[in-house]
Amino acid sequence: MTRNQSDTFEIGEYTVHRLGFGAMRLCGEGIIGAPDDEAAAQEVAREAVDLGVDFIDTADSYGPGTSERLLGEAGVVDDAVVATKGGLLRSRDGDWLPHGDPEYLENAALASKDRLGVDSIDLYQLHRPDPDTEFEASVTKLAALKDDGLVDNVGLSNVSVEQLETARDHVEVATVQNEYNLTNREHEDVLAACEDAGIGFIPYFPIGAGDLDEKAAVVDDVAEAHDASRYQIALAWLLQRSDVTLPIPGTSSIDHLRENVAASEIELTSDELARLSE
Repeated sequence: MTRNQSDTFEIGEYTVHRLGFGAMRLCGEGIIGAPDDEAAAQEVAREAVDLGVDFIDTADSYGPGTSERLLGEAGVVDDAVVATKGGLLRSRDGDWLPHGDPEYLENAALASKDRLGVDSIDLYQLHRPDPDTEFEASVTKLAALKDDGLVDNVGLSNVSVEQLETARDHVEVATVQNEYNLTNREHEDVLAACEDAGIGFIPYFPIGAGDLDEKAAVVDDVAEAHDASRYQIALAWLLQRSDVTLPIPGTSSIDHLRENVAASEIELTSDELARLSE
């Protein structure tokens, strides 16, 4: 077995287990509005914490506002590090619209803090650079929010290595959240930069869903050897890919949640890792 990396990671003053929970799917269809059963959605969040998950990721644009509100009402914010994001709006037809204006980001952070019901936000991430706003202006505002005590740690999402380095000139960057999984490794260079700097790398869309068909043969072979599902193997690979990866699989199903958490117990061999990484 090759699994010798730490099961935990430090985000500022917080130590979290490296398999987290993505709370986007707690919203209604299309990530818009409330789910049909809010109590059931809150129960999923509580079950995640009961299973030992202590890192939860959300955003003000999920709902918008719904995911944050449900997490606050579920009472999990005192038992887990909650990371949220600002700087991405939702239109009525579901489009995602970057909005990184500094004053807007401050207002968004205040609203997120209120919905979550916390004294300060554990980790606040710029959801996406805004092409109509100077990137440094957005980052400088996040640094000011940290200095003012509104947020404890600053993260980035959907950034390049160059943008990460620019941000680090203005603020200590705790995490970067980019898309990354078995079949999409476009941001390999960003992961490498995070490894070099000891920055947490949060791979969103960690399972890759149907895209795993591209690697079906090897994934299915490894899954059979571990009596596991394809998706569990995808998560196990992410956890063993690097000491800084913090996968955040999301679901609205307690059964699926339990399956995801169980993936953290799978130990891939060096040969399996190599085959999956080809």
